[in-house]
Amino acid sequence: MYQWRDRDFTVGGATALPRGFVPRARTPFALAVDLACDPFSARWWRGTACLLLLCGSAAMLARFDPLPVAPVLPDDRRMREYREIGVSQLGHGSRSGARMVASAAAEPLLFAPERAAVDLDLRLGASDRIEDMLMRVGALPPDAVQVARLVAGAAPRGIDPGTGIALRLGRREPGGLRSVERVALRAGMDFKLLITRGAGGLGATTTRIAVDQRPRRIRGRVGDGLYWSLRSSGVSTEIATDYLKALATRLDVGADLGPYDRFDLVIAHRRAATGEERSGPLLYAGIERFGGSPLQMLYWTLGGRTGWYDAASLTQISASALAWPVSAPVTSNFGLRIHPILRYARMHKGMDFGARWGTPIVASADGLVGRAGWAGGYGRQVRIAHAGGIATSYSHMSRMVVEPGMLVRQGQLIGYVGSSGLSTGPHLHYETSRGGVAVNPRSVRFSSAPAIAPAEAARFKARMAQLLRPGNG
Repeated sequence: MYQWRDRDFTVGGATALPRGFVPRARTPFALAVDLACDPFSARWWRGTACLLLLCGSAAMLARFDPLPVAPVLPDDRRMREYREIGVSQLGHGSRSGARMVASAAAEPLLFAPERAAVDLDLRLGASDRIEDMLMRVGALPPDAVQVARLVAGAAPRGIDPGTGIALRLGRREPGGLRSVERVALRAGMDFKLLITRGAGGLGATTTRIAVDQRPRRIRGRVGDGLYWSLRSSGVSTEIATDYLKALATRLDVGADLGPYDRFDLVIAHRRAATGEERSGPLLYAGIERFGGSPLQMLYWTLGGRTGWYDAASLTQISASALAWPVSAPVTSNFGLRIHPILRYARMHKGMDFGARWGTPIVASADGLVGRAGWAGGYGRQVRIAHAGGIATSYSHMSRMVVEPGMLVRQGQLIGYVGSSGLSTGPHLHYETSRGGVAVNPRSVRFSSAPAIAPAEAARFKARMAQLLRPGNG
């Protein structure tokens, strides 16, 4: 068969065919046919039949379930072979239970040699003793007791729980225990202790470590919250709590501090030359208030009493709960009320206690008696000045037992209940003021304030200057 291409004829041959006529190539036989070509031809019908046959075969095979295949598990002999070459299930720990036979490379041992020394790393428990710990790991009891004596002699205050101990035990004795050959531990912040066995038995040597004991000063801005600002500055939870408690004796931490106020505290701190650090108690607490007067307090011991002292007034600050001056019920609270005698609304600047005539009256907190005498409508009155600008007054007394200028302690007797002045009957009118302004006695935390003697004031100021010098931090 020929296919017409063009009308040109070739020249120079009797048997020449027209140039446009070329033989058609025979298409090979195939079952996979492109059904988009030559539709409804014999080749197309062959491809369609093949497609239908494949679809029918797939539909028939889909009706049968796959044949179950049983897992091939190795028998006991094969499992033993696996274990001998170190192949085993993870559930069995991948252990090998075979024994190697004697050969040129492996010979059986008649006995296992005893270890000449055993090195152990121990850590002292919270309620543990060194001798008990050494005996638990196989040390001879006499050696364990001797080690404990040497440690107690080098560190009389004891060893801190959690201290690491490097121990070396010697050869095993007939009883199964071992002798102590070497003990090394950090017996304190400033020295190491080494116990070794010599010709005369166990002996101890100490190695001193340089320790920098300069206190650590931390300063920063209050920001959104004083506590979290302290924690972000590296202050521990315990120190932050102590600092807040110290400030609470003088001001309301939640209301009196603003975001631009700056905290300032000094902590006892020790730094060893080997890198260890250990913080101690809070020594100084201060606050720089934006637009207000600063507050500086020093932890000080005077006359056997240890507490916070105000650097400005040189008086001790020991916060206490509100101490009522008399044992009696409250008959009138702080606030606006109708005066029982004048019969019109009037601000009641204190609290009234309905006590019987002659009931003892005591000071609400430590302080200095500023007034003791007649005070017009208040009758016989005693006024006491306390630390932090707080003052208390006790009115309508029948008798006073203190005089101006006297230092009184909290709970000390200052007079007796009466009805002097503008009063309808025996009672105690009790007032508190801060900075000359009357405040509700229920909202006041009193502070005891024995003043520092002049001779002690110089030492106090020198100590505070030492803590606040620029080298600390």
